[in-house]
Amino acid sequence: MKLIKELYHYREMMNSLIRRDLRGRYKGSVLGFLWTFLNPLLQLGVYTLVFSVIMRNGISDYYMFLFVALVPWMFFSTVLTGGAACILNQKNMVQKIYFPRQVLPIAFVTSQFINMLFSFLIIFFVLLISGKGFNFIALYYLPFIMVVEYTLALGITMMMSAITVYLRDMEYILGIVAMAWQFLSPVIYSIEQVPEELRGIFMANPMASILTAYRDVLYYKQIPEIGTLSNAFFMSMVLVLLGWYVFAKLSKRFAEEL
Repeated sequence: MKLIKELYHYREMMNSLIRRDLRGRYKGSVLGFLWTFLNPLLQLGVYTLVFSVIMRNGISDYYMFLFVALVPWMFFSTVLTGGAACILNQKNMVQKIYFPRQVLPIAFVTSQFINMLFSFLIIFFVLLISGKGFNFIALYYLPFIMVVEYTLALGITMMMSAITVYLRDMEYILGIVAMAWQFLSPVIYSIEQVPEELRGIFMANPMASILTAYRDVLYYKQIPEIGTLSNAFFMSMVLVLLGWYVFAKLSKRFAEEL
């Protein structure tokens, strides 16, 4: 409770870091903030070309099947690879002034989450113009799924950013992990394509449950299964608590290690 009160006291600092990250992400580029929308659209085009034209998989409206999972995956992947360095990137601040170090991973994850919300505007737009529409009852579950993914991303960022201060190679290792994790998650394929005997192990991946829930709501227009949501919620809570614990333990010597 003491730490939560302290984080609330430093909320203006957190807001400032979030705004700075949002404004500075594409600073100096010609298209600027438009890259928030163009980046997922370009990836969507490449994946759709490969898996709908070249390597056909028979999934109806594959572009939408892919898009509703690709956008949340891009948020998670960015947090996984970029979040590891969020303490290192602010080492001058960490060494010179006191503030709760948790501010840095929270601000980083939140800024990336806001970018994901902007990208979801494109998803909603495409759903409308394509005629697929929405199931508004199922849509009520979408904020909960987003919060679960945010919680998972925050827990992993807390843990990895703290470890990276002591093990700088982690930043590069996570690039490989993110690539492997994408192919072990149902981003470009359906969960039904996973052999049934391996599906239980496969669902131990928290992103498998989260992406399945996104797809249920936005592509299949149905309420996510309770088991899927419960699995995602449980694993995200475990990882955020573990990440918070690891960060609290390792953050005591950040200034010396940096």
